[in-house]
Amino acid sequence: MKKIILSISIILFSLSGFGQALKPVKIDSLVTVSLPTGFTKKDTLGQQIYQGTGSLGNILVLRVPNANNKPLNKEKDLKDVFKNYIKGIQKQSVNGSVMYPRDTTIGKLEGKVFTLRIDNSGSTGESPELRNFILLYTQDATYTFEYNYPEQRADLAKNELKQFSSSISIAPSLDRRDQYLSDAKGLSSPVKIGIYGGGAILVFIIVFTVIRRKNRQLEAGV
Repeated sequence: MKKIILSISIILFSLSGFGQALKPVKIDSLVTVSLPTGFTKKDTLGQQIYQGTGSLGNILVLRVPNANNKPLNKEKDLKDVFKNYIKGIQKQSVNGSVMYPRDTTIGKLEGKVFTLRIDNSGSTGESPELRNFILLYTQDATYTFEYNYPEQRADLAKNELKQFSSSISIAPSLDRRDQYLSDAKGLSSPVKIGIYGGGAILVFIIVFTVIRRKNRQLEAGV
């Protein structure tokens, strides 16, 4: 009976979200991504936050200006920025675990893809949540693209996740030198990485915490 009720709930959710087609939206002059109709945008001190509800998942896009708008020196610096970003996100979830981290490319730029699985089922009984991230760093800004949904809906959400992820496009003028300058290998400067990547991590953590608090209040009927 529980399985039947769960299946009906998923079907009803799908029908209620039907027609929430994703449409291209310019995040700035260089980056475009498709978002659901009726998305909201907040702009605070140059930091843009886009939120929308798709047919089967929730979408969050952040654009955060970097504190020092200069490219990193080496590819290792970029990898360290991504590594620190992922650590910062994971620390905000006591029951969160990072899955499937991998490198990706968007146009001529390098990016990072990973999934954060948050399992509070032991204390709340709710389905674990999957938060799928794509990180993109340029000398001017750090972009975070997130698509999240309950794990029980994973198979149904695959197509919309793919549609959202594949819709990210960048201007042809952006290339690897907008991320780092040299192909040489070597040690990175922790201080520099903190300056370049820290602001974006902090903003995301604040937004992440506020959104999760609001979601819990809605679920509790507050």
